Amino acid sequence: MAKKTYDLLFKLLLIGDSGVGKTCILFRFSDDAFNTTFISTIGIDFKIKTIELGGKKIKLQIWDTAGQERFHTITTSYYRGAMGIMLVYDITNSKSFENISKWLRNIDEHASEDVERMLLGNKCDMEEKRLVPKEKGEQIAKEHGIRFFETSAKSNINIEEAFFTLAEDILRKTPAKEPERKDVVDTSSSGGVMGLKTKCCS
Repeated sequence: MAKKTYDLLFKLLLIGDSGVGKTCILFRFSDDAFNTTFISTIGIDFKIKTIELGGKKIKLQIWDTAGQERFHTITTSYYRGAMGIMLVYDITNSKSFENISKWLRNIDEHASEDVERMLLGNKCDMEEKRLVPKEKGEQIAKEHGIRFFETSAKSNINIEEAFFTLAEDILRKTPAKEPERKDVVDTSSSGGVMGLKTKCCS
């Protein structure tokens, strides 16, 4: 059996409405790449990135979920075992922000009680098209006691900071020894998921 090349494995989840830029955030963090013509995620896809925190090698397994309602039943099962969840909305799309309360309810229903949550207002490079004031994001994050960042996958604003902060928060409450997890898929790259080409990002 191959030797483990990491000390801890954290399962993270990106959730939010379709088209808010979840896939773009993931690719910016994992591959430092940006592409305006990502295929719309069909069901679930994931990426792996290993980071160093507090002298430990931490493997982040980051799951990108489909925001469309018809994939909702597929994605709810992936809340189980998630240690950190990023809720993403698009600052140029009021509806995606209004739906954050619905996504928060989903977390309460399907995720473990101690899951770390974080709110991301994406596409903050598109200031001229902004419909959701930063204060609104800060307010909802404060109400729910979660961290908040405004991000831009396109301009690479706060992407790394958000992932590292979430990982730090999980690490802070992780016991020294991690039990072997059987429900976490350990593979080094995600399989390509085919779907309709749609522009999901700014």
